[in-house]
Amino acid sequence: MKLTKMSHACVRLEKDGRTLVVDPGGFSEPDAAVGAHAILVTHEHPDHFDEGRLRAALEAEPAAEVWTLKAVAEQLAAAFPGRVHTVGHGDTFTAAGFDVQVHGELHAVIHPDIPRITNVGYLIDGGKVFHPGDALTVPGLPVETLMLPVHAPWNKISEVIDYVREVAPRRAYDIHDALLTDLARPIYDRQIGALGGAEHLRLTPGDAAEL
Repeated sequence: MKLTKMSHACVRLEKDGRTLVVDPGGFSEPDAAVGAHAILVTHEHPDHFDEGRLRAALEAEPAAEVWTLKAVAEQLAAAFPGRVHTVGHGDTFTAAGFDVQVHGELHAVIHPDIPRITNVGYLIDGGKVFHPGDALTVPGLPVETLMLPVHAPWNKISEVIDYVREVAPRRAYDIHDALLTDLARPIYDRQIGALGGAEHLRLTPGDAAEL
């Protein structure tokens, strides 16, 4: 499987000539979802879900389908009958040849005064990759590659480190990093790498790795 890091929380996975994209939002490249056979969206926040870009991807690839939670599906389903699937915690499905399990229900707490929205994470190909969206969801199953939200209004580095420890992946790649400056990256690399208990890696947007 080939993993390509796009900007912020978006990743592209390729296997057997098929492409799956997770969270092509407004902070990602405009063409992040173009050419995808399957698209997964974790929640409705605009840095994870950009309706215009998703519609463009679905129009460009008539066979492409989307799996997401209800709040996002409701915005797309009428325009793309049969191609937008609503999922929730505990569901399993196959998308473009990738086996997917859904984990989690709620977005992390940003502030007690802000109502929590739904958020789901996706465990792909039996734990080859886990993308939690905007939550520190622990799937309770072995994870080989964790997509790690390193910087957000809802987290702090001690929580990120403890999350890596609890999931215990073989490796963790940074995502959710568009607001993290280059000056701060070495601090995150050093502390997560030293304390997380797993190999900590970072890809520049557009770069890829074989899993």
